[in-house]
Amino acid sequence: MLDPIRTKTFQPSSKQNKISIAFFITPHGFGHAARAAAIMSELHDLNQSVYFEIYTLVPVWFFQDSLGPYFTIHSLKTDIGLIQKSPLEEDLPATLKCLAEFIPFNSRLITDLANQLISLNCQIILCDIAPLGIEIARKAGIPSVLIENFTWDWIYQAYLHEYAKFEYIIAYYKEIFNSVNFHIQTEPICEPDRFADLTTFPVSRKNRQSINHVRDKLSIPKNCKAVLISMGGIQVEYNFLAELQKAGDYYFVIPGFGSSPSIKDNLILLPHHSTFYHPDLVNACDAVIGKTGYSTVSEVYHAGVPFGFVSRPKFRESEVMAVFIREKMSGLEISEQDFSLGNWVSKLPELFSFMRTHSEVPNGANQVAMFILDLLDRKRV
Repeated sequence: MLDPIRTKTFQPSSKQNKISIAFFITPHGFGHAARAAAIMSELHDLNQSVYFEIYTLVPVWFFQDSLGPYFTIHSLKTDIGLIQKSPLEEDLPATLKCLAEFIPFNSRLITDLANQLISLNCQIILCDIAPLGIEIARKAGIPSVLIENFTWDWIYQAYLHEYAKFEYIIAYYKEIFNSVNFHIQTEPICEPDRFADLTTFPVSRKNRQSINHVRDKLSIPKNCKAVLISMGGIQVEYNFLAELQKAGDYYFVIPGFGSSPSIKDNLILLPHHSTFYHPDLVNACDAVIGKTGYSTVSEVYHAGVPFGFVSRPKFRESEVMAVFIREKMSGLEISEQDFSLGNWVSKLPELFSFMRTHSEVPNGANQVAMFILDLLDRKRV
């Protein structure tokens, strides 16, 4: 059985003329939730009558940090994605086991959720690669929008030579993704679709506080280089902290430690959920070391800081990200082994030889929001 629907509500200041939008978001990491949050924030900035019904297993605090009080969160398993052993290693047998329990979709659940969205007067359904939302939209007769830089059928194709069971899942998901009413692709795009309704620049949450303000709060001395280590919201045990402490000329900001912030020599350790907004950390540091997840790549892209990126050879999206970084960003590739051992510290002078850049292109979040508001305007005509 799928998880029951549980709801926690954050009431808008006014429900007059409310425009309700449903958003189904995969819980695979925080990258998709970050992209969705960036789009929702931009939509609300452009039209404050917009209100969101969010369906996902991503923690409530993530959206509280990223959005104002204009959403309701419904705790629902909308997707499986990939089960991870670690930020850099997937568990394929566990993934197949979960997918076998998840699809085909529960028809009663589809009907109940379709009726719920109709009763909530949702005018459009957005899906960040959660195919469940597309099926519910089809049942409810509500227009659906797929937002992606990859879809799961494309990802799973890379594992067919090891696990033939992915064949049925690929076919099942492909049919659903192809049935969507509108298709948006956000760079870096893994499988470009020339028939997509919109192609955008990278989508990123905007930073909120100035570089100097954030650095002061982090107690980073003036004129010192600061490096953010980011593994996409997944808690990690790092074995290289002693190596970092030897590099006393640099300060390292590392989310994912303990329940409160602490400073140990040149290490600034932050809890998994801290008062620091992640885009602000990216913007305030002089370089980022991390895996090639969507939100990290997008936030680094718009901040214009050098990126020491850790590719995941077994994950099909990773090479697309690496090509994008090499061509359009200031980046230096770090192997998984060099990352885990801390050997990348010796490469910091090379990484800092790249100058910070200033992006002249728009944030893809604005492009997506304008497109969706135009769809809503046309729907009301």
